[in-house]
Amino acid sequence: MRRAALLLAALLLAGCATQAVPPGRSVAAERLASGIVPGRTTKAELLAAFGKTRSVVFDSGYEAWLYQSPAGAGRFAEFVVLIAPSGVVAKTRQRPPAAP
Repeated sequence: MRRAALLLAALLLAGCATQAVPPGRSVAAERLASGIVPGRTTKAELLAAFGKTRSVVFDSGYEAWLYQSPAGAGRFAEFVVLIAPSGVVAKTRQRPPAAP
């Protein structure tokens, strides 16, 4: 019984280790472009409108959040949001999907 439990635990851990890192939250490009205004949109407003996504927090207090927009054929465009330590969006950047 104990051996079966250990085998099951090992299989579950192996399955977790082989999964790809989930991409940033997928949101339509038009919603991102019209819903985020640098200098005005706050971190709380981003969370309410688009939800939590993959992010990086820097020692300086700035944060970079990554959203993705479907671009067809399994490709995605990236929308990066830089949030200042004050909690207000400082900059945004859009990157089109990579060529197939």
